[in-house]
Amino acid sequence: MKKQERASRDGAEHAVFSRIASGQNMSVQRFTDGMAEMASEAHFNHYLLAEFPRGDRSGFLSNHLASNWPQELLDIYEEVDFFYCCKLLAALKTTTMPVFHDIAAFESAATNQGGQLQTAVFKRYGLKNTFAFALHDVHLRHYVFAFSGERESPARDEAMRLVFRAMELLQQLGHQNPVEQPAESLSSREIECLRWSAAGKSSEEIAIILDLSAHTVVGYLKSAMRKLNSVNRMQAIARAFRYRLL
Repeated sequence: MKKQERASRDGAEHAVFSRIASGQNMSVQRFTDGMAEMASEAHFNHYLLAEFPRGDRSGFLSNHLASNWPQELLDIYEEVDFFYCCKLLAALKTTTMPVFHDIAAFESAATNQGGQLQTAVFKRYGLKNTFAFALHDVHLRHYVFAFSGERESPARDEAMRLVFRAMELLQQLGHQNPVEQPAESLSSREIECLRWSAAGKSSEEIAIILDLSAHTVVGYLKSAMRKLNSVNRMQAIARAFRYRLL
């Protein structure tokens, strides 16, 4: 299956904020307008908002949320599949501060990647320099804001205003796009057992810690796995972290 088809299947495609539920007060257009205003006020030609790639979703279009990138550029970048390992994200993983790239921000930072993305394609559309930063919303979902154009790096005060505007947008988004939760709530004991299991404790060790029988602990863990639709403890723990239960 082609990468673009896979992204469409995952709900990304080219629609802005296609993974945000419809009918919310903060419309897609309002959010897009906010991004466009931020870029315009900072004298950048282009903007990109994306989720920070995770291991189970690393492709560009599957993380793409909003941008005014030309369609051709979106297609080309999805095809080379460098987003998860690009120089821009590599830099953002090492700092909490904004970063500025004056060359090849979206090219691969991995030494084992065969060939480089042609920077001429980005320059042809005016994406020469890129100012970017990463933020979390109230549900700890991780996002990348990137603004590209011909201009030089913003001064400190200007960069602070841009980051604060982005925080305001994410504040609205976070409240109107709540984090996914399991269909059935877990009990406090089930969460306790999962937490100790995540810490590497066996059922017998958890039983001693919580002053329960090992049989009871196993029962709690099995119940938690069922509620989290998991086939084993490892998967249940991963989903519990995803739901912010641990």
